[in-house]
Amino acid sequence: MTPKRSEHIALGLMVSGAFLALAILFFIIAVIMIKGLPHITLRFLLDNPMDMGRAGGIFSTIVSTVYLLVVSLIIAIPLGVGTAIYLTEYTKEGLITKIIRFGTECLAGVPSIILGLFGFILLVIKLGFGWSVLSGGISLSIMILPVIIRTSEEAIKSVPASYRDINKVLGGTRWQGITRLVLPSAAPGILTGVILSVGRGIGETAVVIFTLGTSLRIPFSLFDSGRSMAVHFYLLAREGISMNNAYATAAVLVFSILFINILSYYLMHRFVARRR
Repeated sequence: MTPKRSEHIALGLMVSGAFLALAILFFIIAVIMIKGLPHITLRFLLDNPMDMGRAGGIFSTIVSTVYLLVVSLIIAIPLGVGTAIYLTEYTKEGLITKIIRFGTECLAGVPSIILGLFGFILLVIKLGFGWSVLSGGISLSIMILPVIIRTSEEAIKSVPASYRDINKVLGGTRWQGITRLVLPSAAPGILTGVILSVGRGIGETAVVIFTLGTSLRIPFSLFDSGRSMAVHFYLLAREGISMNNAYATAAVLVFSILFINILSYYLMHRFVARRR
């Protein structure tokens, strides 16, 4: 077999794999939309669940999901970006950086059910936070932290070294260079990591069900329990309470993720265009 023919075969296999992945994605979305969209109404979005989810809507689960994501991102973004800055700007390649990266990779590989059990034992029981938005947010932040660290680190590494040299020539401190040159240039990559984290967090069930709980009430404080949309969908489908409401909830989840991605990329491109 000639090298040219081998290249064509390899390219064909890669293109086929890409289209197969897209076909599976579109098939899943199509099934959810076909079965869920007919049951989505304004009343479904604004009413609270009733009769364990057999009737009513999903408003309280939407509120719980938003609270959960906000708390987790408030904790994970500063820790993740700060760790990435420390690894790229304040340390040289050595034992410390290898240990931190190894720990981050190990944390990324921990099953979500283990993180949920850890959050349940430490936060819910030992620290006395109970099933609450705070317990769920802290546990979820631990889960998404490795994604933010790795993407932020790669984004900061991609900033040209000349930016740092110019900052030194102009007499700027290292922190001034990081805040005024490095971070603004790395912002699109960091935002991509945050978007990936939101997408993973919004669909998480194992961590959330152990720490946030399954209450159908609207949480009014960090110490109130709630139920995320993903957990609501899981319980409705697993227990056969209402498949119509389950598919409708899944469709709202898909729309939420798409909306967050589109809005984030729009803001990112606006930011890049303004800097240029």
